[in-house]
Amino acid sequence: MADLQQHQQPMTRNLHDSPSSPSTRQTVRFLTAATIGMSLLVLSGLTLTGTVIGLIVATPLMVLFSPVLVPAVITMCVLTAGFLFSGGCGVAAATALSWIYRYVTGKHPMGADKVDYARMMISEKAKELGHYAQPQTDQTTTAPY
Repeated sequence: MADLQQHQQPMTRNLHDSPSSPSTRQTVRFLTAATIGMSLLVLSGLTLTGTVIGLIVATPLMVLFSPVLVPAVITMCVLTAGFLFSGGCGVAAATALSWIYRYVTGKHPMGADKVDYARMMISEKAKELGHYAQPQTDQTTTAPY
């Protein structure tokens, strides 16, 4: 029994102290990346669906009330615009996910230094405002009665 406990302790210690386990910051970055990417992919799918539904509804009206060539041109323009926009949203989502993945894994993609600089400036400003707001809250809470 004691021999079994000796073998289990190093395994649990290795699992918890592993340097490859993700930090909280990496987890938050991943969840943010996944949320942004999924939102863009959903937008792409909704655009494609809306384009197809619009074509289904509009095509019979255009055919009934216009000559044959005008609705065909309009339909082709709407179809092309819808597919280009849908594809563009898909490419934007894939590019954003790829960039965020490279940023989270530490590969320093283009523009990562600007993101780090902005984060540093925001944290400094938040510290300044926190120090500024602290004396004011002390003054308001210590009013004599």
